Amino acid sequence: MPCFTGLTVFHQLVFNTRMPVRAHMSKPPKEIGVLKDHLTKHQLKLTRQREYILHTFLQSEHITAEQMYRLLAKKDPHIGLATIYRTLNLFCEAGLAQARHFGSQTQYDNVAHKGHHDHLICTGCGKIMEFENQEIERLQEQVASRHGFTIKTHKLELYGLCSHCRH
Repeated sequence: MPCFTGLTVFHQLVFNTRMPVRAHMSKPPKEIGVLKDHLTKHQLKLTRQREYILHTFLQSEHITAEQMYRLLAKKDPHIGLATIYRTLNLFCEAGLAQARHFGSQTQYDNVAHKGHHDHLICTGCGKIMEFENQEIERLQEQVASRHGFTIKTHKLELYGLCSHCRH
């Protein structure tokens, strides 16, 4: 078996064609259980393709369905783009993902292990940076309170140029 020094499991999955997909899934993450519960509740099954898409998704940040398709088609040409869209939407329903609309693209954010966070989006290169700032959160609560408003949820997206695109 080849050595993958410095590569993530995601890179191994995508670039090593000799290893079977299941070899990377020997220890099911807790997200499999969350997905299974959601699927059972809706009388759906955990298919090999859904499991494969979940495993790849959990190794990703802010990925579009098209990007996911390009990655997965290298290993399994039988996975269609429509299957990926439907599966990513299932992940959203199950609480594992959030669909975020950055500009003209819908990107799916892996929220399984994250608390609330906001985004800086570069309009030059499309880079998305996550950040947390308790001062901003506190100010939002103050503004809401002054207006007699109770915040249930929110998203903050700041658009501009990253340091690389500014120079």
